[in-house]
Amino acid sequence: MPHTDVRHFRWTDIPEERVTDAISRKLITGDGMMLAHVYLKKDALVPQHSHHNEQLTYIISGALHFYIGADRAREVIVRAGEVLHIPSNVVHEARALEDTLDVDIFNPPRQDWLDGTDSYFHSTK
Repeated sequence: MPHTDVRHFRWTDIPEERVTDAISRKLITGDGMMLAHVYLKKDALVPQHSHHNEQLTYIISGALHFYIGADRAREVIVRAGEVLHIPSNVVHEARALEDTLDVDIFNPPRQDWLDGTDSYFHSTK
């Protein structure tokens, strides 16, 4: 790949998309991965869903309570400085225990986030 394809970003220059009243995000997308800053207010809910994308969630500040599986059989609290790996097609949901900045990495990029078809997310206020 030519060096001219290298891109540099500043989070302050990335537009913030409001997803719900309590959740917003900023996205950076490459050919094979996506990096997202996700801002969640306390008690914000990311409804139960799954996707074919592998996901890493790194909590910069705050904490998220994850429920794993369609039956919510496993619970994990991820706090600042911790990372959660979610394999492809694993059902999960999350609730913010406090105001949270979450960095999500997806492989491949979340096409539903790019084209606005992530209706499970936008329908939650």
